[in-house]
Amino acid sequence: MSVSFFDQFMSTTYLGIPLIALALTFPSILYPTTSTRWLNNRLLTLQNAFINRFTHQLLLPLNVAGHKWATLLASLMLFLISLNMLGLLPYTFTPTAQLSLNLGFAVPLWLATVIIGMRNQPNHALGHLLPEGTPNLLIPMLIVIETISLFIRPLALGVRLTANLTAGHLLIQLISTAVFVLLPLMPTVAILTATVLVLLTLLEIAVAMIQAYVFVLLLTLYLQENI
Repeated sequence: MSVSFFDQFMSTTYLGIPLIALALTFPSILYPTTSTRWLNNRLLTLQNAFINRFTHQLLLPLNVAGHKWATLLASLMLFLISLNMLGLLPYTFTPTAQLSLNLGFAVPLWLATVIIGMRNQPNHALGHLLPEGTPNLLIPMLIVIETISLFIRPLALGVRLTANLTAGHLLIQLISTAVFVLLPLMPTVAILTATVLVLLTLLEIAVAMIQAYVFVLLLTLYLQENI
């Protein structure tokens, strides 16, 4: 039976249990929990400093009213980074390479920002659909275009994360397959290809973290427009 390169993105099951559920719950046991001691250990101190740093960066575009979202946004970013990084390990499954899962994150959070804007300042929220100074002939067309762009936002969030992770995993698998094929035939070329594979893996580690940050950062920008 031939194996497709896209088989790595299939949600496998074991004894009828989808392993995506295990993959989603596994990152929660990796992070150290707080203790009752006055002084934390080095790992917990490093974790808290990291969380405080990127939470501060996430809240820069937001005013004070949006700071109540800090816990949700920081937790989401940690969760996405964990899933993306664990998906780079051999023989693992990457849940964030599934468009349905990413849309499950993007759509409710985007919808929450829109509902907040409609509830708190409906005139300002609806004003985004029509730029100031628009000619009368272009008003109907611009309203339709801005409405479509508004509803495309959650789709863009999910597709961006899915496409970047899927492309990276496919490139790693293609190049690693080429290394195994070229090793007995052309060892020198195989070594050079393996070097490219190592560099690509380092790039994918950066992409895994950056895409999680971009996902949450765009949510904060959408939130800022509606508060």
